Amino acid sequence: MVPFPGLPVPYHFLHPLFSMAIVVGSGAGGATVAKELAAAGHRVVILEKGPAIAEVDAHRYYENVDTGVKLMRTCCLGGTTMVSAGNALRCLEKELLAFGIDLSAEFAEAEQELRVRELPDELIGEGTRRLIEAASRLGLPVRKMPKFIDPVECCRDGRCSLGCPVQARWNAVRFVECAQELGADLVTGQAVTRIVTHAGRVTGVRCGSRIYHDDLVVIAAGALETPRLLAGIGIPTSPLFCDTFASIGGVCPGVGFHQDVPMGAYVPHSSSLILTHYARQFVTALKAAGHDVREGDILGMMVKIRDEASGSVGETIEKGVTEPDSRRLACGASIAGAILAEAGADPATFVSLPLRGSHPGGTARIGVSVDTRLMTRVSGLYVVDASVLPVTPGAPPILTIIALAKYAAKRMEQCP
Repeated sequence: MVPFPGLPVPYHFLHPLFSMAIVVGSGAGGATVAKELAAAGHRVVILEKGPAIAEVDAHRYYENVDTGVKLMRTCCLGGTTMVSAGNALRCLEKELLAFGIDLSAEFAEAEQELRVRELPDELIGEGTRRLIEAASRLGLPVRKMPKFIDPVECCRDGRCSLGCPVQARWNAVRFVECAQELGADLVTGQAVTRIVTHAGRVTGVRCGSRIYHDDLVVIAAGALETPRLLAGIGIPTSPLFCDTFASIGGVCPGVGFHQDVPMGAYVPHSSSLILTHYARQFVTALKAAGHDVREGDILGMMVKIRDEASGSVGETIEKGVTEPDSRRLACGASIAGAILAEAGADPATFVSLPLRGSHPGGTARIGVSVDTRLMTRVSGLYVVDASVLPVTPGAPPILTIIALAKYAAKRMEQCP
C-alpha cells in the first residue's frame, strides 16, 4: 500500500512487518526506551526537537528558563545528559517502591551498562580533596560521588557540564546510536506539537503539518514540555519542582579547583545535598565584589534542596522559592560555608550566585498523569522522563530515569 501524495505519511507504512513505537525526546528516558524497544524487536522512530551536535559544543544549546529560579535545560540530541556532571546516584528508590515499583534489577543493569564507579584517587583534584578532608574534620558524612565517567579517558579539565571534549562521560546519544544499530530511525529538528488520539487510544503525534501514526507512543520531552503535550489532550498534570540549588564560593589562591571533575564528593544533609562545585560565574561575581581572582583561585560548593512542588507549566512557566525552601537553602549554605572555610577559602570573600534549578520534574507524576506502568489513561501512551517522578529527588536523577525507562519498556507491548 502506498499513501496518497500530499497526505501525512503514517510511520507504519515504512516498516509494515514489525510492531512500531514512536519515542518523543532523546534524553535519558527517551534514549533508553528507544534502545530497549528496538532490542525487543520494535521498529522505533525517535523524534527530537533539537539538532544532533558535537558533544564539545553542548554548552551552546542551553535553553534556560528564568522564572526567578533559573531552570536549566538543553535542546539537542541527548538532552541534558550532554551537559551533566556524570553523577550516578540512586535516588527515590524507597519512594517508588511505595508505589509498587521495584527498580532494584533495573538500577543494577543501568549501573553495569554505564560502568558506574567512583573516580580513582588520582582523578580527585586538590580542591575536591581539601573539601573532602575539611568535611571529615567537621564530622560530616562526606562521600565520593559515583560517576558514569571512564577514568582512563578523562582529561580532567573540569568541563563536564559544558560538554566533554574527549567523550569520557556517558550521554544518551550512545543509547540512541545503539537503537539505530538495531534498526531505529532518528529524526532531529522535529518538534511534536500535539498527541493524536482516537476513541481513548493513541494513534500518533503531530509535528506541525506532518503526522506520524502509531499506537505505541512514548513521551520523553522533559518536564517543561511533556505536561503541555498531555494537557493538550486533557490528561491532568501536576506541579513543578526543580531541585533548587545555591552556589557558594570564595577565594583560595592557586587551588586549581576549576579543573577538578565536577561534583566529585557530596554531603547528605536532611532534605538537601551539599556538593563540591565550581561555576565559572564565580569569577565574575568575585571580581564584581572587588577581588582580583582567576579561575584557579576559587573553591565552591553547591546546596541542592528537595524543594517544594510549587511551580506550574502552562502558557508560561512559574517557579519561585517558598519560605520552607529558603530555610533549607540557608541551612545548607551555613554548612557549605563552614566546609569552605575549613578547606582554606577566605570567608571574607564568600559570594552566592543566583538560584538555579537543574532537575525540573514532577509535572506528569505517577498517580496523577500515569499509572505504575507509566502509561496514561490513553491506551498506548506512556511518559518516561523526569515528569513522572512522584516527589523531588534533591539529587541527580539520571540513573533513576534510566532505570524507570527500562522498567516501563518491559511493560509495553511486545513484538508479535
